[in-house]
Amino acid sequence: MKKFFFLTTLIFMISCTQQTPNKKMGNISEKTIASTIEKIQNATTDFDSKIIEKGIRHASKFWLESDGTEVDFENFCIDNFAKTTQEKVVLFEKIQRNLEILYGNYNTINLQLKEPLHLAKYELTNIDEQFGAFDPYAHFSDDMFQSKIAFIVLLNFPFYTLEEKNELGKYWDRQEWAYARLGDIFNSRIPAHINQQIATNATISENYISNYNIVMGNLRNENNEQLFSDDMFLITHWGLRDELKSNYANADGKGLEKQRMVYNVMKHIVNQTIPQEVINNQEYIWYPTTNKVLKNGQQIDYTAEPDTRYEMFYNNCKSLMDADIYCPTYSTYIQRAFEQAMEISDKEIENMFTNFIGSDEVKNVAQIIEKRLGRKLEPFDIWYDGFKSRSSINEDDLSKKTKAMYPNTQAFEENLPQLLEKIGFSSDSAQNICKKITVDASRGAGHAWGAQMRSDKAHLRTRVAENGMDYKGYNIAIHEFGHNVEQTISLNYVDNYVMNGIPSTAFTEALAFIFQVRDLEFLDITSNKNTDNNALETLDNFWGCYEIMGVSLVDLYTWRWLYQNPNATVKELKENVLHNAKIVWNRFYAPILGEKDSPILAIYSHMIEIPLYLPNYPFGHLVQFQLENFLRDKNIGEEILRIYPAGRLTPNIWMQNAVGHNVSIQPMLEATNQAVNILKN
Repeated sequence: MKKFFFLTTLIFMISCTQQTPNKKMGNISEKTIASTIEKIQNATTDFDSKIIEKGIRHASKFWLESDGTEVDFENFCIDNFAKTTQEKVVLFEKIQRNLEILYGNYNTINLQLKEPLHLAKYELTNIDEQFGAFDPYAHFSDDMFQSKIAFIVLLNFPFYTLEEKNELGKYWDRQEWAYARLGDIFNSRIPAHINQQIATNATISENYISNYNIVMGNLRNENNEQLFSDDMFLITHWGLRDELKSNYANADGKGLEKQRMVYNVMKHIVNQTIPQEVINNQEYIWYPTTNKVLKNGQQIDYTAEPDTRYEMFYNNCKSLMDADIYCPTYSTYIQRAFEQAMEISDKEIENMFTNFIGSDEVKNVAQIIEKRLGRKLEPFDIWYDGFKSRSSINEDDLSKKTKAMYPNTQAFEENLPQLLEKIGFSSDSAQNICKKITVDASRGAGHAWGAQMRSDKAHLRTRVAENGMDYKGYNIAIHEFGHNVEQTISLNYVDNYVMNGIPSTAFTEALAFIFQVRDLEFLDITSNKNTDNNALETLDNFWGCYEIMGVSLVDLYTWRWLYQNPNATVKELKENVLHNAKIVWNRFYAPILGEKDSPILAIYSHMIEIPLYLPNYPFGHLVQFQLENFLRDKNIGEEILRIYPAGRLTPNIWMQNAVGHNVSIQPMLEATNQAVNILKN
């Protein structure tokens, strides 16, 4: 999971300054705007009048009474508009140089302040959470606007809507794209106290999730049997989900029972009926089926966790919504998450996802899964993992191999260049990329934190136990390594700093998935690449999208409800999340997996700590699938080095450059039909 995606997106979405509410922004009269446009037009012949007008009008939207009078605005624009093409080039280069200094050092400060929260080597104390929640750049945009630097950017590098970028961008050269991306940076004037509250709530919820572990060895079934090992601590939801997946290859005959137990644990978490005492605590024995709790062999009265999960969700949502009135270009967080960050509208995503999970292909693939399992599907089979080649390999055997290879983070870091060489990178390229990546032992499930200046390194955080990296940790680490490779290439190999990154986080998820599906290949465990195996890989991709698209819709529908009910309470939010989870389940999943009104789609921790991040995963799967098809007969390393330096184009323009097609569900649906026919025959 890439929780710390390119900083420029973060700045776009929560950039801040102290001022009075939005109603006092944009108080420049039409007369002054027209006069300013005319005077600048008369002073230059290098620029089209539309560009001049666009910059002046956009800057006027952010001008406050405290910034000066209308005369001050007019004089400022006349004095600071770059009158020639060469002046604009020089201005651009100086701005992007200084932005790299600012963003890069901000990123380093933020990373180091959060180390006690993220890394396992620290003993966590309250002061660590306070410093981790502190935002050292809370006044960044405040300073930029007060110094008028932001207005110089707005004036000379005007903002383009997503629609304009998609249409005009097809004809832009790299310099024009860079100018447009610079114009994206100062799209809001959010008060610093709101930005600080956003950072605080994000850190608190992240810490809550990172330390939400279930002691699996303390779970018991109705027969008082222990199904999981004493040393198994699983973070929700990632660890629980991955354990459930691993039991499709379980060799002790207890796989199905373990899966049902994990499913019951998940339902208690979602419904907030989980006993508070059993969260991250080894002192209690818990029976998930009956919700009975024992301590020292005696049954006790427990306290159900209060609505903490939904309070975290609620606080994140409210602080982000408080920023709306200071964002004239994207006035809701839904718009900022989709049109600004993902650069695709929420309506387009909704149509894409509902058409996919409502397709006839779902039923056809489900029939194949039923046949392979020899039983009717159950709700947790939304995580069916039997299409992967590793699904027939016992996970304990894989863990023995990974623990021997990677006893610590240093061993994993030292082997990173060899992993890249296995997929076609030259030795020099592999070394150059990997010297920009360092590996840390993570407190949580793991994440990738990219650098924001070219002199810095990306960080790969992953869990490593005292006896080495188990297979789950290794699998996540390979995923995060894919993120780090993207982060490194799209920062260090891109032509302009303001173009660094990718169109949206979906595109870094795509490369992370490309790496993750090759985890066995990196272990030198190979399988024959025949027609059946290719068909199985397609079905695995399809079923993964089926799973996560429904979860993403629950997240989206909850946010829409919040905007319709801005005064909702935490309890009402919880009820709506569960309602949406059941509505989506009953429409798209119950006919396939059974059990009407299952709330399981609400288990994903992303909803709690990373608002509206979830749609990036299935969108990333679609991108990955198209990339995989394109890469099938090519050198993967060489193509990655060709594709990812394109930087921050819009999704469809990036994909046209990469594979010659827009992002679409059709390639996967068509390939799934073919795969189903192959396996049936």
